[in-house]
Amino acid sequence: MTSPVNLSGKLGQITKHWDPHVVADYNENDVMVVKFQGAFPFHLHANTDDFFLVLKGEMVMDFQDESHTVKAGEMIVVPQGVTHRPRAENECEVPLIEPKGEPNTGDPATAAAKPSL
Repeated sequence: MTSPVNLSGKLGQITKHWDPHVVADYNENDVMVVKFQGAFPFHLHANTDDFFLVLKGEMVMDFQDESHTVKAGEMIVVPQGVTHRPRAENECEVPLIEPKGEPNTGDPATAAAKPSL
């Protein structure tokens, strides 16, 4: 058995933007939380979709030819192989779900570590 995870509490422990932390495991996936502000580099994931659910704030998902605003309570899934860039003018709080070992940049050489909270 496992205990409930308080996402707000976990997000309250994060002090840096673009610094994802693992809060649970789900079917060989890392469930993470992250705060971000500003723009992440354009990147893609060759072998997996990319999932974003906005809990607090608002983000924009940029693609090569369009952008979509994603508000609190909304989510967006980026299909595998699609170049994208999340960004937020003001701080945004987002849970992420990615296969274990998937680099957040799509490239292990430039990926952030994913410590647990």
